[in-house]
Amino acid sequence: MKKKNEGVGKSIVKLKKRLLSNGNYSLYLECYWKGERNYETLNLYISSEPGRTTVEQNKSTLLLADQIRAQRVVDLQSGKYKLQQTKESGSFIEYFEAMTKARLGSYGNWGNWKGTLNHIRTFAKGKDVRFMDVDEQWLVAFKNFLLTEKLTSAKTKLSQNSCYSYYNKVKACLRLAYEEKYINENPAARVRGFKQGESKREFLTWEEIQAISKTSCRIRLLKEAFLFSVLTGLRWSDIMKLTWAEIRGNEVDGWFLQYKQQKTQTHEILPITKQARLLLGQKGDLSERVFQGVKYSAYTNVALNQWMMSSGIYRNITFHCARHTHATLLLSSGVDIYTVSKLLGHKHIQTTEIYTKVTNMKKNEAIAKIPILEL
Repeated sequence: MKKKNEGVGKSIVKLKKRLLSNGNYSLYLECYWKGERNYETLNLYISSEPGRTTVEQNKSTLLLADQIRAQRVVDLQSGKYKLQQTKESGSFIEYFEAMTKARLGSYGNWGNWKGTLNHIRTFAKGKDVRFMDVDEQWLVAFKNFLLTEKLTSAKTKLSQNSCYSYYNKVKACLRLAYEEKYINENPAARVRGFKQGESKREFLTWEEIQAISKTSCRIRLLKEAFLFSVLTGLRWSDIMKLTWAEIRGNEVDGWFLQYKQQKTQTHEILPITKQARLLLGQKGDLSERVFQGVKYSAYTNVALNQWMMSSGIYRNITFHCARHTHATLLLSSGVDIYTVSKLLGHKHIQTTEIYTKVTNMKKNEAIAKIPILEL
């Protein structure tokens, strides 16, 4: 025997509330109609502030929310309101995964997004996460998860900078979701992120550059691309999309690159040395990529590490270290920080100042090698 109201025409519209990090509550409707479920954010809030005025205001807000709920029931049953799957009901994880795939050709950047996606899945314990689930409470819990869980391959806790990087990817995803109207408001705007700590920037000395230039690499184009980055400071993302049309100039007047930075989307003109141009070899078709055939992969990373070890370098050297090397070479040669900043395409001088700390450390190490005089 069927219960009362049970059947294909059954409609349930519940008024629910979601706790925010500031102690207030956000009101929303959970609608169920003919086997489909939908969530509707009302943009109405219950305040946790004490006081008679607040109590009266909360009563009025709840009354309005319940009137909307009752109207939804009537509209659903009369056919005036069609239940649709709102974007907020969509999968945040699937959206984040799509953003990760879009960065597949970007060395390093894809890895950071992929790592963040893995941490989100671990945090969710295999369950799906909808946009409406990602509120201030969820973000605070995810931050604590990054700080406390042992998430590295060595079963150690993440560094401050790793937490900073992973959480920033979540913030970037939510910012885009807000712009694309998947969410009505961005919860990350109300949750404080991690502070970025100072990180050690690996770079190669001139002697090490000489060593790798004389050592063969099993991926010839990878070696050429890395050395080109050392000589020009170009990022992996810009090197991978560099075409022959973007290489301008001649032997008499000099060579330069005229290209659009992938990261900042700004147009740049970058002078390059004759040696950098010579490294590229014979010019191809204008539309052809200069380093065609090289792409980001685990195989590429292994080849890079093996090349370094064959050259007598046993530190963790990534492709981006070539850019660090270029910056430290310029500063060590006496080029002023403002010129270096322009050559690297930095938007802010503070980004370039990080390299001055590295070169100052090398200077201190050099001074420390002076023998002590017997006075």
